Parts: sequence; structure tokens; C-alpha cells
Amino acid sequence: MDNNKPIYVTQPALPDLQEFIPYLEKIWDNKILTNNGPFHMQLEKALAEFLEVPFVSLFANGTLALIVALRALNITGEVITTPYSFVATSHSLLWNNIKPVFVDIEPNSCNIDSEKIEKAITKRTTAILPVHVYGNPCQTERIQEIANTYKLKVIYDAAHAFGVKQNGKNICTHGDLSALSFHATKVFNTMEGGAIVSHSASTKKKIDYLKNHGFFNETKVKTLGLNSKMNEMQSALGLLQLKNFHQNIQKRKRITQLYQKELEKIKGISFIVNTASTEPNFTYFPIFVNKNEYGMTRDDLFKKLKKNNIFARRYFYPLISNFPMYKSIESARSSNLPEADKIAENVICLPIFSELDLNSVYRIIDIIKNKDA
Repeated sequence: MDNNKPIYVTQPALPDLQEFIPYLEKIWDNKILTNNGPFHMQLEKALAEFLEVPFVSLFANGTLALIVALRALNITGEVITTPYSFVATSHSLLWNNIKPVFVDIEPNSCNIDSEKIEKAITKRTTAILPVHVYGNPCQTERIQEIANTYKLKVIYDAAHAFGVKQNGKNICTHGDLSALSFHATKVFNTMEGGAIVSHSASTKKKIDYLKNHGFFNETKVKTLGLNSKMNEMQSALGLLQLKNFHQNIQKRKRITQLYQKELEKIKGISFIVNTASTEPNFTYFPIFVNKNEYGMTRDDLFKKLKKNNIFARRYFYPLISNFPMYKSIESARSSNLPEADKIAENVICLPIFSELDLNSVYRIIDIIKNKDA
């Protein structure tokens, strides 16, 4: 084992290059690079079947999927969301001239605290934008109850949740829409990419107008749209990636189980445990450092790992609510978000990816165990 070899927090899973070449040859032969080419159409169909959802619309990336999802449902005014996510979640609101209203999180899941949503609803609230953080399912039933009571839309940021199931159903069956990310860091990637899961043909049609400049047909622009289409190379890669998805998840599962087995013995180190009803995708492995019990701070451990060529990530730190464009929002105050603040100060995501060998995992565990080393 090479103890000097750097280990990064993630590494993209890629198919064998030789498998990809025939797809590229077809693209070169038919000269269709974008605009709903054959691989694009195949991938939309394949993903809908794989995820067991009615409709999938592909996007160039997950951020554009979020922006269009909000526009597709005519969301305005205020939207209730979480401060504990990647900044794209809230940026998609600002891009649509919508005010984010931040609600604190549950410490056991890091998801939005569904019992605190109602208190944040005002006359200007039109939707809820929860995040399945680290792929952990939100309290979907409770969130839907609230949405039904107050006639709100629900759009899930499911960037982390590709393939996750709850009670045997894919997590993307919940809400009005779900936005997925296929970024290189995700368990299913198309280099860059994303998608919106919708539940009616009319909604999909509107989404597809919006992602293609608003074109209704060759000459008619029906609505204000963007250019956010996925290209043929991304789509072709996605078709190949689906073949290896379950195999890659099993590799991640073994790594997760090893982390859990060894780290549960360490006082002051805790992690999220999936519920029995969840079929996870093992996309991240966050740990939480209790300074008083562990004997060093999260940042001390982060620096120690880095010194040993282990490049973990403080994810999510800082909170979205601490970025300059959000600080003036009343709900962004730390006093409103005590649990999110605490988690953000204590979290480290450890390396996990399908090709991470178990010797390297043991190396990471040993560094965490040996606090004085």
C-alpha cells in the first residue's frame, strides 16, 4: 500500500473506454450532436424505466434542471428550503427572482425539519424546495401533507438521491417534480448533466419547451426558455453508466459498512444510519466530530487528514445562509438555524468511490483512530 498516494473525497466511475468508442463512432456517423438526438431519446426512456417514474427530461446540468423546474411550475414569491445543501439549491431560487426562506434541519438526517416548515409559511409562500441530503430521504409524507394543506408545490432537489428507494418506491416519485444531478461527483454521472422527473405528459412538454429556448415548433417560440439541453456524448455515456450502476453501488456499500464498523468504536465520531425502509445509494459518507468527546475539532481532523494526503471535504460548510447574497434574509440568521450551524461546524465527508480499495479505507480509519499520530 502506497501511503503517499493521495486519496480524494471522490472519483468518477467510468466505463471501459473501449465500450464507449462504438457510441462515439455512431455519433460521428450520424453527425447529430445535440437537439434530442437518438442517444438523448434512448437515455430519457432508459432512465424513466430504471427509476420507475413516468417522465424524464434531460439537462446539461443539475442547476439548470432546478432553475427550469421552478419556472415550469410558475413558482414566485417565497419558497421554503434548507440552508444545508450545495449553493445551487438556493441560487436556482434567486435566478428566478424568488426569495428563499430557510428552515432548520433535523440533526439525525441533515434534511429540512418538516415540523418547522409550517411556521415559515406566509401569504407569499408558493412552494417547498427540500433536499434529500447525502441521498437520505426527506419526510416526504409529512411535507406533502403540509403542501396539500396550504396548496403549495413541492420540488425535490434530488441531486444526491439517484436510485434511492423508500418503502420500495423510488424517491423521485414524490413531490410535483424532482431535479437530479449527473455531475462527475455523483453515483450516476454523465460527466456533467441532470434531469427533471415529472408526472404528466403536459408538464414534461412544458419542461422540454423551457429547456430549448421556449420553441414550440420550428418557427414558434411559445415561452421564455433557456438552452439547457444534454448533448449526445453525455447521453451515450449515461446509457453505458446505467449498466454498471448496481455494481458500483455494491462497492460503495462495502466501503460504507467498513467505515461504520470501525468508526462506531470511536468516541466523539458519529455518522448517519439509514432507516430500515431506505435503500440507499451510498453516495457520501459524512462523519460528525464532537470536539469534547473526540479530543480535537473537525478542522483539526480535516488538516490532519490533509497532511496525510487524504483530501476529505467539509460538506456542507459554510451554510448557504452564510454566503453574502443570503445574509440579509431574516431567516438566514444563525439564531434561526442552530442545528444546521452545529452540523456545518462538525461535518467531514470521508472519501468514498467505487474504485477506492479497502486498504486505503483502513488507512483513513487508522488516521482517525490514532489522534496523537
